[in-house]
Amino acid sequence: MAGITIDRIKKTFGAATALAEISLEIADGEFLALLGPSGCGKTTLLRIIAGLETQTSGRVLIGERDVSALPPKERGLAMVFQNYAVFPHMTVYENVAFGLRMQKADETTIKREVERAASLLHIEPYLDRYPAKLSGGQRQRVAVARALAVRPAVLLMDEPLSNLDALLRLEMRSELKGVLQQSGTTTIYVTHDQTEAMGLADRIAVMHGGVIEQIGAPQTIYERPATKFVGGFVGSPPMNFIRMPVAGGRAALGGFSAPCPGAKSEIICGIRPEDMRIALGRSGLDFKVSVAEPLGSTLLLTGKVQDQLIRVAARPDSGLKAGDIVALEPEAQRIVWLDSETGRAVGA
Repeated sequence: MAGITIDRIKKTFGAATALAEISLEIADGEFLALLGPSGCGKTTLLRIIAGLETQTSGRVLIGERDVSALPPKERGLAMVFQNYAVFPHMTVYENVAFGLRMQKADETTIKREVERAASLLHIEPYLDRYPAKLSGGQRQRVAVARALAVRPAVLLMDEPLSNLDALLRLEMRSELKGVLQQSGTTTIYVTHDQTEAMGLADRIAVMHGGVIEQIGAPQTIYERPATKFVGGFVGSPPMNFIRMPVAGGRAALGGFSAPCPGAKSEIICGIRPEDMRIALGRSGLDFKVSVAEPLGSTLLLTGKVQDQLIRVAARPDSGLKAGDIVALEPEAQRIVWLDSETGRAVGA
């Protein structure tokens, strides 16, 4: 196993900048998720680490070894792709053994490592089958087993669960986390699905426009986003952003008022839908419900506070419906104050 150092990696395509000097340290055995929307640069960065793409400048180190100029096969990596990428003419056993055969391992080693990887991924009953006889989830388990069989220093995964249906994705996510915790393999996982990133990763690097907006533990990123983009991208439904005028060091809107950092005339109150309380009998933000969606454990309310669209996660037995007007009170300790011009968190 080994840690990874991304040292000022930059990638341009003509006049377009795909990556703007990314620097990142990934510890030995850590699971890091690269999270962001399509086109943010996360797959480009993964391909540069793998050696499938050449950086414009900067270095990639695995352990203490600079691998920037090495071909993929000499980097000690394994990669799992979105489209399963198993060989249809080979049995599951031969698929899992493929990388070991390329390394010219002896048959005893191949048998031992194939059985170890198959046991980790629970595919022992399928070793004699061909991929055509497997489900999508089983084929993806084969692809992961093949990657782990060679005991790579680093495992790279490019949206490996995105082709699975929602229930199977949930099942595979929990299995994958257990497998990688057991193997201790340093892993970089690319996804646009914030639920996957939150559930799997030790740390998340949220990317946008070729830069890392924030890196940290999943709960930290959820509770204390560093930018408006992070707060709006991580979380479903996303964080609410309510513009409020500032006077005398306090932000105030309607019947709500709270101390806030900064001396500007306007600030953004970032607050999660579940952190908005219905202020029964008290003043607060006047909220008119336009849509009420029963979601089982919560009642998701969509509406407006002075022409600003927000969402509120209310109790399912609250009885609120479209057309109702209630007062809302954001939980003060859960507010993230954001600069109204830059969108960056202030007073953190």
